[in-house]
Amino acid sequence: MRLVWFRNDLRLADNPALRHGCADEEPVAALFIISPTQWRQHKIAPIRQRFMLAQVDALGRELAALGIGLHLLRVETFAEVPAALADLCRELGVTRLYANQAIELDEQRRDHGVTAGLAEQEVSCHWLNGCCVLPPGRVLTGGREMFKVFTPFSRAWLKALDEDGFVIHRAPAPRGEPLQWQPLAERVFVDEMLGELTPDPRWPVGEAEALRRLHAFLEQAVLDYGETRDFPALAGTSILSPYLAAGIVSPRQCVAALQQRLGARPQSKAQPGFVWLNELIWREFYRHLLVLIPTLSMNRPFKPETVALPWSWDPDAFAAWCEGRTGYPIVDAAMRCLNATGWMHNRLRMIVASFLTKDLHIHWRLGEDYFMSQLIDGDLAANNGGWQWAAGTGADAAPYFRVFNPTTQGQRFDPQGEFIRTWVTELADVPAAYVHQPHDWLRLKGRQDYPAPMVDHAVARVRAIEMFRDLEKT
Repeated sequence: MRLVWFRNDLRLADNPALRHGCADEEPVAALFIISPTQWRQHKIAPIRQRFMLAQVDALGRELAALGIGLHLLRVETFAEVPAALADLCRELGVTRLYANQAIELDEQRRDHGVTAGLAEQEVSCHWLNGCCVLPPGRVLTGGREMFKVFTPFSRAWLKALDEDGFVIHRAPAPRGEPLQWQPLAERVFVDEMLGELTPDPRWPVGEAEALRRLHAFLEQAVLDYGETRDFPALAGTSILSPYLAAGIVSPRQCVAALQQRLGARPQSKAQPGFVWLNELIWREFYRHLLVLIPTLSMNRPFKPETVALPWSWDPDAFAAWCEGRTGYPIVDAAMRCLNATGWMHNRLRMIVASFLTKDLHIHWRLGEDYFMSQLIDGDLAANNGGWQWAAGTGADAAPYFRVFNPTTQGQRFDPQGEFIRTWVTELADVPAAYVHQPHDWLRLKGRQDYPAPMVDHAVARVRAIEMFRDLEKT
C-alpha cells in the first residue's frame, strides 16, 4: 500500500506526490491531517482554515470517484504527527509514503520526525517538489550558493527554467471502483472546531474554479497588469493567491498557462505578461529564502543588525491600526476590507505595512502575525517577506529613507476614492476632492464620526529615518 499525504497541495493535477504515488498498480490511499492547536499557534486565520477544509472536502469526493480513499486524522500538534502517522501506516499496511516537501521550519522538523519514525517500520518516505516551479537549491549563484538578492535570482531563475523546462501532469486515472465519501460537515471533530463549513461565496473552492480564475485573468487582464495592478478599485489582479496558498492550483500551472496565452514565456520587462510572471518569481524567491535562512520562520529579521531597532509595542495604536481607525482613509479602508473579506490588494498591503512600521514605529512582527490571523491566503514565506520588505529589515527591502506617504498613496492609487468609500462608510458622501483628507470637510459639516489622524506623517517619517540612521551609527 502507498500513502499520499496532502498538505498545502490540495489538487489532483500537477501534484508530484500524487503522481508518484499512483505510478504503478499498487493500492493507494490518501491522507490529510487536521492540526487545530498547531494551526492556532501558527496564527492560521479561521477563514483560511474553513477554505482549506472545504477544499479537502471537495478533494475527498474527487479522490473517492477515482477509487482512492482519503483518510482524515486529527492530530493537535506537529509533535504528535510521527506517532499518529506510524499507527495509520501500520494499520493500512503502508510501505511507501509520498508527500510534497514543506519549506517552513516547524513543518520540516515534523517531516524529519516522520521519516525517522517510519524508517523503524521499514516505510520509505519520498518528498517531492510541489510548492515551487523550481525547487529550493536549484537556482544558484556562480559560487554555487543560494541567492539573497532578488534581481540576480530572477535572472538565474529564468535561465534555469529555460534549461529544465517542465511538464504539467494531469490528474491520475481511476484506480478502481468509486468509493463513498462522508462530507466533512458530518464529521463531529471538524464541525466542533470550525462550525459551518459552507464555502464563502467570495471564495468558491475547487480546481475548476482556480483554473477558471487563472484563464479569465490571462484573457482579460494580464496584458494590462502592469498599468492596473496597483489600483484596488479595479479588477486588475488575478486574485489567485488563496488558491496558490492552499495548493489548489500550482505555480507551474500558472507559468504554463501564461506561456500558452502569450505563445512564449516572457523574458524581460519590455515583454507583455512579464510583470505578472515577475510576481510569481517573487513568490519563488521568498520560498527559497525560507529554506536558505530557517530563522525567518522564527520571527528573526533577514538583516540581523535590525533586531536592535527600537520598535514600539503600543497596544492602543496597534488596535487602531487593526480596526481601521487611524484617520488615514486608505489605511482604514484596507484594514476594514481585510477584516471583512480575509483578503487585501497587494498595493494596500504595502501601504498599511509601511504605516504600521514607519508611521507608528510598531514592530513588523505584530503586523505579520495579524495578517496571518486574518488572511485567507496567509503564507509564511510571502507574508514574512512582504512585511520585512516594508519594515526595512528584509531582503531587497526598500531603502529606510523611502517611507510611503499614506495620503499621497491614496491619491495616486484610489484617485476618486471609490475603494475608500466602499469600506469607510463614514466617508461615503465625501466629495472626491476631499476624500483623502476629509477632516476639514467633515468639520465644516459638524461631523465627528471619523477619527482625526493618529499621527503626523511628516513627523513620524523623520523619526523612522532617525531609527535606522542611529542603527547605522552603532
